[in-house]
Amino acid sequence: MQLRPLSKELSASPQIVVADIAVLAAQGFRSIINNRPDGEEPGQPSSATLAAAARQAGLDYRHIPVVTGQLQATQVTAFATALADMPGPVLAFCRTGTRSTTLWALQARGSADAILETARVAGYDLSGLRPQLGDAAHGQ
Repeated sequence: MQLRPLSKELSASPQIVVADIAVLAAQGFRSIINNRPDGEEPGQPSSATLAAAARQAGLDYRHIPVVTGQLQATQVTAFATALADMPGPVLAFCRTGTRSTTLWALQARGSADAILETARVAGYDLSGLRPQLGDAAHGQ
């Protein structure tokens, strides 16, 4: 499991498995956001399976699936709402972590440069989002 911090309260990660959930709880995570659609890849744990394991470990869990290349504004809003409502720290994951990081970037406050640099340091190149990250849209 590769945790990639995006803020004090949010990390992104590639796909997790049931066994990772107890480890996440032991590391202090309190919530998980799954941004991966069920059945995207053979052998991928279902959202229901991961949700049950999260509940058993005492973690909050949300499923906000994003099909690659089909991100919608409603998903960005749902992600922002989840971050506001869920206890932190939060782990968001998908296949590689890119969709989760993209959702974070599109709802983040701050300059486009700062958002893109945070993503870059975490290992994600979101430079293609620069036009959507105009400072006016991100509270600057």
